[in-house]
Amino acid sequence: MELKVWMSLCLIFGSFAMRIGHVYASGMWWTLGTAYTFAEDQIFDYPCRRIPGFQNRQLRYCEQNEEFVPTVAEGAKQGIDECQFQFRGRRWNCTTIEGDESVFGKILQFGSREKAFVNAIFSAGVAHSVSRACSRGDYIGCSCDTRHQGPADNPHHIIPNATWRWGGCSEDVEFGLEFSRKFISPKEHWTRARVIMDRHNDEAGRKAVADSLELKCKCHGISGSCELKSCWWQMVPFRRLGAKLKDKYDSAAEMRVVRQSDPRGRVEVLEPKSLLYKPPTKADLIYYDPSPDYCRLDPELGSLGTVGRTCNRTSDAIDGCQLMCCGRGYNTIRRQVVERCNCQFVWCCKVVCDECVRNYEVHTCK
Repeated sequence: MELKVWMSLCLIFGSFAMRIGHVYASGMWWTLGTAYTFAEDQIFDYPCRRIPGFQNRQLRYCEQNEEFVPTVAEGAKQGIDECQFQFRGRRWNCTTIEGDESVFGKILQFGSREKAFVNAIFSAGVAHSVSRACSRGDYIGCSCDTRHQGPADNPHHIIPNATWRWGGCSEDVEFGLEFSRKFISPKEHWTRARVIMDRHNDEAGRKAVADSLELKCKCHGISGSCELKSCWWQMVPFRRLGAKLKDKYDSAAEMRVVRQSDPRGRVEVLEPKSLLYKPPTKADLIYYDPSPDYCRLDPELGSLGTVGRTCNRTSDAIDGCQLMCCGRGYNTIRRQVVERCNCQFVWCCKVVCDECVRNYEVHTCK
């Protein structure tokens, strides 16, 4: 089985390496997330030099920390899965393109909202996965956050009128953030505007992780009287981070590219498209290219269209048939499924159920 997994990885990355000259977008290392699906619960062992798209700086850092590659792959897969969950009811739904180095296809060649979200969710995924792996004790070079141990500094500032001390294992988010920052690097040959956008959105994803810590506590004392608490910092589930970044996608700040003179020559900077808009914060996502409507197949724009997509006939939101199908109408298929029903517990000790037939409809875009 391990040999089969290894051969699958070799075929995947070998094909990527052969086409490396045709890459148009950042994030080829994201392919670790698709390769990880072949290696789940198996030994994931792949040298940094075989991972496509690395710059020299990334490659050096990867080789210095090669034992973290499985965790980076886990973070990339986490980013892909979360993107697909958050956009499951949208026209663009994070469909992965088989054999494409960018994972999501040509849509990532533009400075769009979608590109902004993808950058943020992947940088957050790596930071989250590395921080959690360290707290589990997976690696020698990192562990729990040693700054939060023993008596609490100014404990009443965090929990008023409580007696508590640091305990458990606070997740070392700072280590995960710094690892994500050094591992993820924009392509050097991109335009300045793209570099600014990608770096900003990468950092916005990491900031979402940094702001996600929650204080968890355990009570101590006679019969759980909670005379004393031990507490630790823990990141929220990645699903909540994904929802937060999805909200940032919906409210992303539109920018415009401004070319200016500089001692280095002509450079590009990003400014809010309108002076009426306030400048984006470090937590906001930014973009400067409009997105296509994703209604029809357009390979040049990276749009797969919505023909055949499932829609919700009773919804007025974007997942509803009117909007999802772009006014083209929809087909209705009637189906049946046999389910367990009327279940009862019979003493002792089993559950007896009837079989019921449920009719339902599936609506797909024309």
